[in-house]
Amino acid sequence: MVHKQDGPSRHGTRNGIKAALIALLLLLGSAGALIAASNNPKPGITVQVSPASQSVQQGQSASYTVTVTSTGGFSGAVNLATAGLPAGAAGAFTPSSVTLTSGSNATATLNATTGATTPAGTNALTITGTSGKVSGSVDASLTVNYKMSTAFSVASTPDSVTVPPGATAVYTLQLARNNFPAAVSFSVQGGLPAGATATFSPTPTTGNSSTLQVATTAASPTGSYNLYLVGTGKDSAGKSQYAYANVQLVLDSTIKQFTLSGNVPGTLSPGTSAALDLQISNPNNKSVSLSNLSVAIAGVTRSADATAKNLACTPADFALTQYSGPYPLVAPTGSSSLSGLRLAQSAWPRVGMLDSSRNQDGCKGATLQLTYSGSGQGN
Repeated sequence: MVHKQDGPSRHGTRNGIKAALIALLLLLGSAGALIAASNNPKPGITVQVSPASQSVQQGQSASYTVTVTSTGGFSGAVNLATAGLPAGAAGAFTPSSVTLTSGSNATATLNATTGATTPAGTNALTITGTSGKVSGSVDASLTVNYKMSTAFSVASTPDSVTVPPGATAVYTLQLARNNFPAAVSFSVQGGLPAGATATFSPTPTTGNSSTLQVATTAASPTGSYNLYLVGTGKDSAGKSQYAYANVQLVLDSTIKQFTLSGNVPGTLSPGTSAALDLQISNPNNKSVSLSNLSVAIAGVTRSADATAKNLACTPADFALTQYSGPYPLVAPTGSSSLSGLRLAQSAWPRVGMLDSSRNQDGCKGATLQLTYSGSGQGN
């Protein structure tokens, strides 16, 4: 007896086709929803601020321009607010709200006013625009400095240094005193990149100069940083006086690595100085155009006799004159020197010993530890 195997019924086939069609329609519907969602983004707003940071003295005001932009077809009124202002400071927007149409933008001004007792320091601000459930925000900063005095002022040479992460930037600070003989101490109030440390030498100083060294790490983020430097000293009445300087530090990983070295020729005596014939070592296979050279006194090692007699000698007993030659200074591959590059000795950096009224026997036979900083681009 032969048994006939039944195939799928027409009813089952129709059900299978119907189920497949339903699944396909569901997939097409989902794809259409995704396409519609991508073609119709959710209404929103973005907020931008310029400048991103401001620095003022106590009692002064800072202004920021805030731009609010419609995205995703948003339209409506946007209320503006700020958070993070320090104690004794107030913020006001003009206007306090802006009205947007689809794809448009509008601007307002944030005026941040500080008071005479507002604490000095750098403050992180958040500027927010809100319209119902829609909002956007942007970060800014406000640095408040103590009220600047006329007793002294501070200037930096150079005012900007570009180095690769992991290098040290050197700045020379010059003090201009107005009948102010007291010691002045220095600090960095804000702006250092992550991982960087700042060292002043000397601080405090009764002289007219100090050196700032900013040591970065290989992990310090690239970018441009504005450092806020503060000089502090007390007048004859015991009242604190302040002066400020802003310097820029640029960390650029494309900067070519090279090294600088040099030594003080001979020995120094009070009132004398010596030029430094810097040596430049360029390990790259191309020449490097140097855009900055700086020298700093990292420390002083006294002679054994001065140490035994406990005679003082510090970096404050010396003064530096930075390189004054032309830029860019092209350093070829390998080793070179300022003299080898045919630069006049008058343009070389110099280190001199001050002729002080106090006993300087501690500096006889002393050895200076010098550090160098520079930046350059490959040609």
